[in-house]
Formats: sequence, C-alpha cells, structure tokens
Amino acid sequence: MNAMTRDWTQMMPPDLAAFEALAEAARDSLPEPYRAAALAIALRVEDFAPDHLLAEVELDNPFELTGLYDGIPLTEKSVMDQPHGPDTIWLFRRPILDEWAERGTEALGHLVAHVLVHELAHHFGWSDDDIAHIDRWWE
Repeated sequence: MNAMTRDWTQMMPPDLAAFEALAEAARDSLPEPYRAAALAIALRVEDFAPDHLLAEVELDNPFELTGLYDGIPLTEKSVMDQPHGPDTIWLFRRPILDEWAERGTEALGHLVAHVLVHELAHHFGWSDDDIAHIDRWWE
C-alpha cells in the first residue's frame, strides 16, 4: 500500500507517550559513553515549551523551539555547585511535528533523535556553532 492509497482518515499523530518512547529509543541507541551521560539527564516531552523557558531563550513563538537543554554543561560543572535540580533535556512535540511535516523527507524517529542529540551536545558543553560545524543536518 502506498501513501496515495493508505487510509489516512484513521491516522492520528503520536501522542506525548509515543513521542517519549521515540526519544527513549534514541537515547538507548547512543554509543557509550554518550548513553551513560544521557541516562543521567532528565528527559521531558511536552507539547510546547513552557512560557518561562520561551522567555529564557527570548522567543515569543512556541513553534520555534523544538528542544532545549536546561542545566549546567559538563565543561562548566564544579564540585562547588549547589544543586538546582536535574539537568533536563526538553523535547517539544508540536514544533517537532511541524518541522517533520515541513521537511517531508525524514522519518519522525530520526528527527526526534536528532533533536535529542543536539540538546545532549549542549550538555557536553558544545555551542550551537560547534554543533553546526560538526553536524550539517539542519541545512
């Protein structure tokens, strides 16, 4: 059955639980030592970024943010740091679904994995410029 003959009237977009399962599968498939580091970070999947996170990154449109690393990068951590909560990777379902639909050429699981890895790179202390230099995927 091809896309033209498939009965799309019965299809539903993946819910938050299914999205979280995609992210967990991507995290579980990471090579060591990245997998161990990723397992130490809280993973949150929401439809959209909460207002306080949008304000932190100076965005008004919640569709502009697919993911976010909220924590102290490993390159900046100190034994003197006071715990402020767990490092967290946030993934935002609706903006990711929109990007997936706009691209039309990527499997959803692949896009979710890419956003997860991008945010995990921030945990390792890589800047957006470092990530863009290494990973040209977004172009």
